[in-house]
Amino acid sequence: MGSFAERLQALTVQLPPFIMAVVFHEYAHGFIANKWGDTTAHDRGRLTLNPIPHIDPIGTLLFPIINMLSGISLLIGWARPVPIDPRRFRKPRAGLFCVSLAGPAMNVFLALISSAAFGTLYRWMPHDFYLFSPLIAMCYVSISLNYALGIFNLIPLPPLDGSKVVQSVLPIELARKYETLARYSFFILMALLLTGAFSFLAAPIEFLTNATLYVTTRLFHLSLTELPQ
Repeated sequence: MGSFAERLQALTVQLPPFIMAVVFHEYAHGFIANKWGDTTAHDRGRLTLNPIPHIDPIGTLLFPIINMLSGISLLIGWARPVPIDPRRFRKPRAGLFCVSLAGPAMNVFLALISSAAFGTLYRWMPHDFYLFSPLIAMCYVSISLNYALGIFNLIPLPPLDGSKVVQSVLPIELARKYETLARYSFFILMALLLTGAFSFLAAPIEFLTNATLYVTTRLFHLSLTELPQ
């Protein structure tokens, strides 16, 4: 688990990518909603990449910091949800489908950008530069964390994004019944977390992370031994 000093050092590497991941995730929802005709996020000052309006003191700071300092491998955290009103979409069902996928899609995009940054830094930044190691570590954390956040949000359990995708394709009456699961979501999520049921997510996250880094080493002509362990 490492000493407290080591965990504090890990916090400085893990927290910035985490905040970026959840902020960009929420921004993507608002951005695509705006394109579909819902200006709610824009009207409330949430269509911004400034992290401050998106930060939830508990979900964005307290829980993640406790997780990181305690050395718990499972990161729990979130940002303030961007307000969305599907009734304002030009095509409500199609709009809800696209807006719901926008957050996870943004996380995949960030993972790819982080991998490109990893390759660029490893290829051209002097390895004895004092910020080299922490920046490389941030890039690696960002790749894995963004895939984790994107995949987790695709779980079809209200209010996660996956549930909105399901609702967008269900008949209206069935979608309304499905949405009633939201009242039990917190307890279901906690039960799944405590029982380790989410461990099945580790395999696709690890596969995507390693596959992305493998492609990066090829594109940037890096040695495979330079992949983070």
